[in-house]
Amino acid sequence: MQRERIVNLRDEAHIGKDVRVQGWVRTFRNDQFIAVNDGSCLGNLQLVIDREATSDDLKKRLTTGAAISAVGVLEASQGQGQATELRVAELQILGDADPESFPIQMKRHSMEFLREKAHLRFRTSTFGAVFRVRHALNFAVHKFFTDEGFFQMHTPIITGSDAEGAGEMFQVTTLDVANAPKTPEGEVDYSNDFFGKMSNLTVSGQLEAELAAMALGQVYTFGPTFRAENSNTSRHLAEFWMIEPEVAFADLGDNMKLAERCLKSVLRDVLGQCDEDLTFLENRERDTEKQLPQDQRHDVPLRQRLQAVVDAPFIHVTYTEAIDLLQRSKPYKKKKFKYPVEWGVDLQSEHERWLVEKHFNGPVIITDYPASIKAFYMRQNDDGKTVAAMDVLVPGIGEIIGGSQREERLENLKAKCAEFNIPEEHVWWYLDTRRFGSAKHAGFGMGFERLVMYVTGMTNIRDVIPFPRTPQNAEF
Repeated sequence: MQRERIVNLRDEAHIGKDVRVQGWVRTFRNDQFIAVNDGSCLGNLQLVIDREATSDDLKKRLTTGAAISAVGVLEASQGQGQATELRVAELQILGDADPESFPIQMKRHSMEFLREKAHLRFRTSTFGAVFRVRHALNFAVHKFFTDEGFFQMHTPIITGSDAEGAGEMFQVTTLDVANAPKTPEGEVDYSNDFFGKMSNLTVSGQLEAELAAMALGQVYTFGPTFRAENSNTSRHLAEFWMIEPEVAFADLGDNMKLAERCLKSVLRDVLGQCDEDLTFLENRERDTEKQLPQDQRHDVPLRQRLQAVVDAPFIHVTYTEAIDLLQRSKPYKKKKFKYPVEWGVDLQSEHERWLVEKHFNGPVIITDYPASIKAFYMRQNDDGKTVAAMDVLVPGIGEIIGGSQREERLENLKAKCAEFNIPEEHVWWYLDTRRFGSAKHAGFGMGFERLVMYVTGMTNIRDVIPFPRTPQNAEF
């Protein structure tokens, strides 16, 4: 008999059916009732065994975490909170879980504890919900871009370029680091390395995606990216996933429209498909925030926040207008902002959240940032001071998307390379797209883990990726 997934057995249409279920024990009570979960959904299926016909030895092995297989008839449940239950005819233990050593018990565990048990934390309701939502978001992203006529590009993970110019990259080498060959000048001789040059793990697939967009029209990447930033905050990972569309013949206005459509589409999909998991995560967020001061709690429940972004038109303001609004705000006048607010300084999360949560009370796109705080590839505006950049901000998190119109003019881009100390011979292939059939184009990046944090209400980015990579931590 084939195994049936629990998600398909929770409605009354299947009552009277002989089925086999397999999963992991959550609880066993009164020597009769087993709550089993197979990961297909948040809810458990109650199994009812014959306490007289079941041996004491088997009952002792029905501990939290044990893997079991059961065959029986699906019946209408006599208990509350469930439509069906399984009257068990055959029960088998597939894998024991010693209750003395199995660390995931049916009680509230701290997030810190569960990060140390990342190989087992999927067994909890919280992480089951998070990773089902993550899957739904992943599918929704691919569906959106496919429906919009984009082609997915698998851009290199190993690269010789630094797309962001930040220099915080992980080096890839086959050289013996304790005995590396040297040039006459005493530098490491990378001509003897595997790729014949210094190579790193990529920080972005954007530059390569631009090359494809200038032939295929519109493409997107969805892949792993890496940054060797020595940061242990709740918003940083060394390994994470990025969504990066690039569109030919598009300007900043087109880019803003695409970003808004994308965000609304994926949120709409996950709201429609993950109601049970989102309800659980919303309740979890509410219960967790009861321990926090009032000013650190969300004013609006999780699903309502997401629906508001789906429904609301995105407000557009320039960076200069945003600085003016912040400088006229009460927190600024009362010196409550931790970071400075002045033209030419990048906005911090506290500034972004004031704009979307207190002033506009909805999603905002900020455009035209100072050139001095943005990347070399962003198009210079006519004022000579700003670039055609954009950040999409949403309530509850701040920035969720960053992008720009790309600089399509060869001489302007060469000047930016010189300004950022990027040798032209390192990006000759990138410059070539401006030599041969150049046209305006634009794109953006959305950190996938940042999106999952926003949708699930989780407050630490390490809790929305299966196995987080952070400084001094590459476990599992």
